[in-house]
Amino acid sequence: MSPDPQPAPTGLTDEELTALDAHWRAANYLSVGQIYLMANPLLTEPLRPEHIKPRLLGHWGTSPGLNLVHTHLNRVIARRALDALCVWGPGHGGPAVLANSWLEGSYTETYPDVTRDAAGMARLFRQFSFPGGVPSHVAPETPGSIHEGGELGYSLAHAYGAAFDHPELLVACVVGDGEAETGPLATSWHSTAFLDPVHDGAVLPILHLNGYKIANPTVLARMDRAELDAFFHGHGHEPLHVEGDDPRAVHRAMAAAMDTALDRIAAIQRAARREGAAERPRWPVIVLRTPKGWTGPAEVDGVPVAGTWRAHQVPLSGVRDNPEHLRQLEQWMRSYRPEELFDERGAPRPVVLGAVPAGNRRLGATPYANGGLLLRELPLPPLERYAVAVDKPGTTLHEPTRVLGDLLRDVMAATADRRDFRLVGPDETASNRLQAVYAASGKAWQERTLPVDEHLDRHGRVMEILSEHTCQGWLEGYLLTGRHGLFSCYEAFVHIVDSMVNQHLKWLRVSRRLPWRAPVASLNYLLTSHVWRQDHNGFSHQDPGFVDHVLNKSPEAVRVYLPPDANTLLAVADHALRSRDYVNVIVAGKQPCFDWLSLEEARVHCARGAGIWDWAGTEVAGREPDVVLACAGDVPTQEVLAASRLLRRHLPDLSVRVVNVVDIARLMPAAEHPHGMSDFDYDGLFTTDKPVVFAYHGYPWLIHRLAYRRTGHPHLHVRGYKEIGTTTTPFDMVVGNDMDRYRLVMDVIDRVPGLAVRAAAVRQHMEDVRLRHHAHIRAHGVDLPEVADWSFGD
Repeated sequence: MSPDPQPAPTGLTDEELTALDAHWRAANYLSVGQIYLMANPLLTEPLRPEHIKPRLLGHWGTSPGLNLVHTHLNRVIARRALDALCVWGPGHGGPAVLANSWLEGSYTETYPDVTRDAAGMARLFRQFSFPGGVPSHVAPETPGSIHEGGELGYSLAHAYGAAFDHPELLVACVVGDGEAETGPLATSWHSTAFLDPVHDGAVLPILHLNGYKIANPTVLARMDRAELDAFFHGHGHEPLHVEGDDPRAVHRAMAAAMDTALDRIAAIQRAARREGAAERPRWPVIVLRTPKGWTGPAEVDGVPVAGTWRAHQVPLSGVRDNPEHLRQLEQWMRSYRPEELFDERGAPRPVVLGAVPAGNRRLGATPYANGGLLLRELPLPPLERYAVAVDKPGTTLHEPTRVLGDLLRDVMAATADRRDFRLVGPDETASNRLQAVYAASGKAWQERTLPVDEHLDRHGRVMEILSEHTCQGWLEGYLLTGRHGLFSCYEAFVHIVDSMVNQHLKWLRVSRRLPWRAPVASLNYLLTSHVWRQDHNGFSHQDPGFVDHVLNKSPEAVRVYLPPDANTLLAVADHALRSRDYVNVIVAGKQPCFDWLSLEEARVHCARGAGIWDWAGTEVAGREPDVVLACAGDVPTQEVLAASRLLRRHLPDLSVRVVNVVDIARLMPAAEHPHGMSDFDYDGLFTTDKPVVFAYHGYPWLIHRLAYRRTGHPHLHVRGYKEIGTTTTPFDMVVGNDMDRYRLVMDVIDRVPGLAVRAAAVRQHMEDVRLRHHAHIRAHGVDLPEVADWSFGD
């Protein structure tokens, strides 16, 4: 598809019909073979039980429909010279996508031992869902895939993410009717309101209605045509219906629908790109209604199978032990007439490949599905342009995310022509203080606008939709097809995508082990509006547990950063935006917070990941500290430094070491995480036997989990969020969770030997201030003056 596409001749000749049907039958044959066979791939002898796999795994029900779609996409790609990608939503239909990749040759090019002959077909069959083989889902191992099919719901958002800023690209997306019932998929239909026909490619959704999920009917399949049409009209689509069970009739209908859809897409893009059409177009969607398990056994053991939920997985489950099942399997496979499809060597005959496109236009060979091949370095400006001056630590304040917003604005401007950077988030860009980006790009919007609207832009690259699922899916599709981006979200609500980030991390972990997959830009989260500064939203907006969630995942792909001020946020963001194949989680505040480090100091500290702030403590040269005050996060850092000042004033002889941790994985052993510290380095930083009072941004037990193997763990005491929150003052939040400066001083007194008696009066004073705090906020509604007006220089 060129940036100014033209309609292609339409109509299906008898010769094309023959070729399409041959290809479809061959793909069906190969799909069945992968589920059942480990030998005798061409049925050159009668099937015997020893030819059958001992464990039958896979999903047949969706495969014939996927094979039909792949076959017809081949035709239009070749005929119209399209650059295309397909996202396979019914990802459990892995055998279909693998079969088509093998037929077109891209599988053999990727895995040379799986040759396009009888021996290679046997390997293809045996490896499927077999120990040491490949998964039953569409997965990173599958050529041409950007979509893990193990969990349903994400396909359409991925497809739109792939289409954004790829004006030449057609992204077909098969949506299963079971998948269509999920929340993420349901919100993804709104993506038509954000797709720019000038600068973006096109998405062609193909809703595959085969009637059933694993055990129940599907909602959309039970709708009549008028109701479905109304559903799609409301989402900005014009539906084209293909239905039936007669293969030749369905082939003709599918070819006509594909041609009509692509002609409409060409007309939409031509109108927008050449004629300046500004109204939101109505994009085509194909509704494909075919029987579940089409062409498979109609009846097994006296009950109907094809066209029912029983065809979902393995229609004939007793093939090794039941002679009748074995007979039915052989009859089923021979019904595709394999001798017409494969020559005596097992290679596909020319008629099977008649409509298959060449080279990189094959769906299994498209570079868009291996986005690292297309990735360019992000033009990041020098950080010195944005750094805040820090003449003395803890005396000036800035909003860290606002400072970062200036950097992102210039990244957006620097990518204006190449269009390979997007900022996504659920309606929170300005709330999270990133609104400077609007000077370089407005918010993508194709719907009607009103005079009161601000920053809406038909060609914008800031993406806002109040669905974290859709934001995540868009960004994943965007990154996996060779671009860069950042996801900004309220900390408490990023949990909505917990399951999605699980799947993306699994994808990255497997991709790293595939030499043919090039590294892609990292998925970067900026989590702000965080737990400690939800003064007006309260308890519902207080949850710092996303960090706990991601740190359970593959250590090679997970990075978590808690920058304590604006300059460290700049340093961390610069690193994250340059990185590849990671999920980077950055937790940073949007409220004014103290500036602690100059840019150069911040760079060194972030590279180290954790270190001593000697200017903040009272360590005596030549002797070990009496106590270590550690912190991770902006608010914990402020409280620790305030506690250090109190200790300096009230217990001047105490040797206090202050340690700040910006890379939370540094607490893990080196054997458990690439950023982990050796025991030698950890013991040098935290000591082996001195009390460590650690103020942490999130749930305190995470720090114990990360450090439980360390020698000094029995002396580690962590303060953090304890699920105590409300709408209250900023300082009351830390008091309520026992992470305030006065409580930290009391913790030091309680844990340093000899202080319980010697510093009893100091401890009592700290407790008195906490009591006075409670009375003050209830009387005045604001924090104590000595807290609200505090600075480190006091």
